[in-house]
Amino acid sequence: MKLEVTPKQRVLEAEQRDEAMEMSGLELWKHEKLPKICPMPPPMPPAACDEATLVPPLNFAMVDDGIFRSGFPEINNFRFLKSLNLRSIVYLCPEPYPETNTEFLEKNGITLYQFGIEGRKESFATIPDDKIREALKVVLDRRNQPLLIHCKRGKHRTGCVVGCLRKLQKWCLSSVFDEYHRFAAAKARITDQRFMELFDISS
Repeated sequence: MKLEVTPKQRVLEAEQRDEAMEMSGLELWKHEKLPKICPMPPPMPPAACDEATLVPPLNFAMVDDGIFRSGFPEINNFRFLKSLNLRSIVYLCPEPYPETNTEFLEKNGITLYQFGIEGRKESFATIPDDKIREALKVVLDRRNQPLLIHCKRGKHRTGCVVGCLRKLQKWCLSSVFDEYHRFAAAKARITDQRFMELFDISS
């Protein structure tokens, strides 16, 4: 004989099954091991510059074999400069060379050549052609290389000397100006570019 199950019985059986499943899941959860949470390690402190770190001067770059350019070298640049095995420094500012820098040169047998060219902000100021030429003679003399050319920021006075050197190396004028702008950037001066354009390399 087939027994019929009423809808009310079906609902009651379904509720009983749900309760049994919930109780079973609760019992299993009680016996599970919670995952172990490991604390995050503290952030590492930034690496400090030690004595072995080589720090180049502002606007440092290689011009040619044995010829470099930069802004004014600070004390923290001395180790880097020593690695270049310099023979000479061409200094383009009129101010006396600092005592600490002079001591570094004497200690490492580096000769200082100073050509005091005044810093110019006025558009009408002239660039001393004779001092640029004298500086170039030192730069081109291989007995003085490796050497570093620098002024205060390594932009204008250094840029003019390097630009005139490029003309001697037969660079086209657009390439000379591109290199000048790379270092002078927003501080580029029309007077510097006009000087390089008119600089006579025939002599």
